[in-house]
Amino acid sequence: MYEDRFSRLNQYRSLWILVFFDLPTETKKDRQIATRFRKHLLDDGFAMFQFSIYMRFCASKENADVHIKRLKNHLPPHGKIGFMQVTDKQFGMMEIFYGKKSVEPDQPNQQLELF
Repeated sequence: MYEDRFSRLNQYRSLWILVFFDLPTETKKDRQIATRFRKHLLDDGFAMFQFSIYMRFCASKENADVHIKRLKNHLPPHGKIGFMQVTDKQFGMMEIFYGKKSVEPDQPNQQLELF
């Protein structure tokens, strides 16, 4: 039991980062900035959950902090952006529906670490 509680990919230790944003898109420049921010999210390993909600699995709090710091360095000058971290266990309890049909949440991809 001790090993299970502190294993490297424990459901309580691994996290999901959720990024919520509402960016202005009135002008061509605003749209370019919003598109650049979304592309940066994708380049950093985030996947689209909904149009303005992106998510990423992280094996640890330290790993999540690195990705959040990276995103903070690329924040657009205007708009509202929020970051939320939830444990893998909490994320697994989410119920998702397409209309009235229930679907399973995405499972994290297997990540390889090279030393």
